[in-house]
Amino acid sequence: MVRKVFFLCSANYYRSRFAEQLFNHLARAAGLAWRAESRGLLVGFWGDVGPISSFTLDALQERAIPLDDHHRHPQALTVADLLQADLVVAVKESEHRELIAAQFPDWSERVEYWDVDDLDCAGPEQALPYLEDRVRALIARLQGEADTPQADVA
Repeated sequence: MVRKVFFLCSANYYRSRFAEQLFNHLARAAGLAWRAESRGLLVGFWGDVGPISSFTLDALQERAIPLDDHHRHPQALTVADLLQADLVVAVKESEHRELIAAQFPDWSERVEYWDVDDLDCAGPEQALPYLEDRVRALIARLQGEADTPQADVA
């Protein structure tokens, strides 16, 4: 059975899309039975921004990571997404905790919050390598969980 992680950011255009593609590339390479998707908490707030950030495309290309869904436009998070998620990661706690609490109050404490800045606080040359480190650490954590024997239930 494949488990699912959702990466969340504001517009589902830049950070969460990078995390999704990177995670799926690394999970496949590691043989992990996990798949990532990404969503946004403020999709449409800035108008039609297009399908995906050029910063994301450039960073993925630099890492030779093929883009799975380059034609998909940003998608807003739904309750249905949350119900199918095994893990939900919001990439910037100070940005997203309040939005999640307002939109999905029953989920605000179930989300794992990271600290990856958006373009207003850090350029892609800082933010995306840092996000990459966080995604790689998550992959290592999930590999460790997969390698840990489960306790027998009596």
